[in-house]
Amino acid sequence: MSPNYIRSFSEGCLRPPTVIGQFHTLFFGSIRMFFLGVLGFAVYGNEALHFSCDPDKREVNLFCYNQFRPITPQVFWALQLVIVLVPGAFFHLYAACKSIKQEDILQKSSYTGFYIFSVFLRIVLEVVAFWLQIQLFGFKVNAVYMCDVGALEKKFNVTRCLVPEHFEKTIFLIAMYTFTVITMILCVAEIFEISCRRLGFLKTQ
Repeated sequence: MSPNYIRSFSEGCLRPPTVIGQFHTLFFGSIRMFFLGVLGFAVYGNEALHFSCDPDKREVNLFCYNQFRPITPQVFWALQLVIVLVPGAFFHLYAACKSIKQEDILQKSSYTGFYIFSVFLRIVLEVVAFWLQIQLFGFKVNAVYMCDVGALEKKFNVTRCLVPEHFEKTIFLIAMYTFTVITMILCVAEIFEISCRRLGFLKTQ
C-alpha cells in the first residue's frame, strides 16, 4: 500500500466526515482509552495477587480467581474497543483504496450508505458488548465471592473469598457501562446528522 493510501486511511480514521463522528473519535480515542489504560490498570492491576480465600492457599486462591474472573475486565474492554473500531477501519480502508475524499462521502448515496452501515454495525457491536458485560460482570462487585471448590476434591464444596477494592471496581464498572451508552448515543446521533445533511437540513462540510 502506497504512502498516499496510508495517509488517506489515517486521516479518514482521525477525521470522519461528520461533526458527531469527529467528536466520537475524540471521545472514543482519548477519554475512553485513557480511562481504561491508566485507571483500569490502577484498579485491576493487582487484583489476582490480593484475591484471597479461606483457606488462604495458592491453589485455592488461583482456582477461585479463575472461577471469579473467566476473563479479566481489562482484556474484555480492550477487545471491545478493538472490535468496535473494525467497521470504521474497514470503511476508511475502502475509501483510501478508492481515493474517496472525506467531503465526498456524504455526497454520493453509495458511499453514504456504506458509511451508515459501518456506523450501524458499531452500534450492534456495542450492544453485544454491553450484554456480554452484564453476563460476565453484572452491575456490582460484591465484597465476598462464594467459590465452588468441589472440583479440587476438598472436604468442603463452597468457600468464601474476599474481593479486594470491590467498591472501586463497582464504580469503574458503572463508568464503563456509561461510556458504552455514550458511544452508542453518539453513533445514533451521527446517523441522524447524516440523514439531516442528505435531506438538506444541515449544510455539508
